[in-house]
Amino acid sequence: MKLIKTISVSILIIAGCQIVLAQNKQVPKAYMFGFVASFNDSTVYFTDIQEMDNVWVTKKKDMIAGKSNYSYQLRDFFARERNLPNRTCVVIGSVKRKDVEKKYAKMKQQYIYNKKGTYDVRYLPESEFKFTPLDLSEESEPIKAEKPKKEKKSKKDGQRTPRDGKTPSPNK
Repeated sequence: MKLIKTISVSILIIAGCQIVLAQNKQVPKAYMFGFVASFNDSTVYFTDIQEMDNVWVTKKKDMIAGKSNYSYQLRDFFARERNLPNRTCVVIGSVKRKDVEKKYAKMKQQYIYNKKGTYDVRYLPESEFKFTPLDLSEESEPIKAEKPKKEKKSKKDGQRTPRDGKTPSPNK
C-alpha cells in the first residue's frame, strides 16, 4: 500500500513539474473597447471601439493577451485625468471587428435601455483616451505549471471522528 502511494505521489510531482510554453503570437490588427463603472455611483463610461496595431493574442483562441494591462491603462487614466479612483475597468477585444461590435452593442443596450433607467451612460472618445499596445515578447518564455494539490490523509483502520467532534477513546 505504501509503495502504491509513493509511486502515485511521484507521478503527480513529475506531471506537475512539466514546463508549459506560453502560447502568444502577434497579429497585425485587433479591436477593443473599454467599460468603466463604479459601485459608488451610477455613472458608467464606454470608450470607442479602437483599432490596435501589433497586438499579442493567444494562439489557441485568438483572445487578446494582457487584457489586465489594458484595463490598468484605463483605470490609471480615470484616476489621473478625471480624478475618479477606484473604478472597475473591463476591456473587451477580439481580432474580428464584428465580434467586438456585437459585444459593444449588447453592453450598451444593457445600460442604456435599462428598465430602471438608473445609469448615466457617458462616452469617452478616442481623442481623449487611446490604448497603447503592449510588448509581450518577453512573456512568451516558458512558465511553470501549478503545483499539484496534496491528497487528504485517510484514517487508519477505518476509524472516523464522530460528528459531535469528540475523539473516541483508544480502549474501544
